Amino acid sequence: MDRRVAVVVEDDEDIRELMVALLGQSGFTVHEAGTGTAGVAAVRENEPVVVTVDLGLPDIDGFEVTRQVRQFSDAYVVMLTARTEEIDTLLGLEVGADDYVTKPFRPRELRARIEAMMRRPRVGRATPVTPASPTAPSDATAGGPAGSLVADAPAPTVHDPAGRTGAAAGSVTGAPMPTAASAAEFRLESEGLELYPNLHQVVADGREVPLTPTEFVLLETLMHSGQVVRSKAELARTLRGDEAGDGTFVSGADERTVEVHLGNLRRKLADDAKEPRWVQTVRGVGYRMAGGVRGIR
Repeated sequence: MDRRVAVVVEDDEDIRELMVALLGQSGFTVHEAGTGTAGVAAVRENEPVVVTVDLGLPDIDGFEVTRQVRQFSDAYVVMLTARTEEIDTLLGLEVGADDYVTKPFRPRELRARIEAMMRRPRVGRATPVTPASPTAPSDATAGGPAGSLVADAPAPTVHDPAGRTGAAAGSVTGAPMPTAASAAEFRLESEGLELYPNLHQVVADGREVPLTPTEFVLLETLMHSGQVVRSKAELARTLRGDEAGDGTFVSGADERTVEVHLGNLRRKLADDAKEPRWVQTVRGVGYRMAGGVRGIR
């Protein structure tokens, strides 16, 4: 079983204790730090799967903590802050955070967001971390209501982020999904871009491209979809683990989050949005792959 280790980087002792208790009840071994520098060191030492980072720390801020963590860790990073300006949210996502939660927040809802994130594949892992089934923490609000929330939806029934089921879920331009023996070697390929779903690796023109778990899921979803356009709402639902076609509400903030993650993905791939080689914007509709995609094993 995967080690459920978390690091909490928070200078407010009350909130830090709340986070330690919350994650402990969710089955994590929790390490805590009261400064950004100590938090980076704790992440390096303990190799967590989840890191929560307060934005306003006494030494280096949460943006810088996340930048440094992203240099050596693919942990899921949740940024916590009392700031509500959209620019702060966008900056947090741009430096590599997977989610951004405003204080005050409801403990149960934060736990749901973390568990939803953990159903996404981590880069370098063969499978997503399996969420535990701990005793749910109190639903009392930690200071009041939260911002936009991610539902604790059930995990998809198939390994296909585009949401297809049955035979269709296992094919891209007619290629069948691999058998167990060839699972590790199976890849999706498009014009020099290779994605290995079971290895959680991406290679562009022969160079490995390090992606966050969120960026990987978005790219995998688009490659599974080929030249079928996926809307921002569909991609947002995929990220939070909703079933395809269930029509759950997607806020404007959720759609802007998708935009930021896709912008980061393009930057890492060195893909020009104006003349895309891989990820193409269909204005007013969504995103798709610019060229054909084939499944190879």
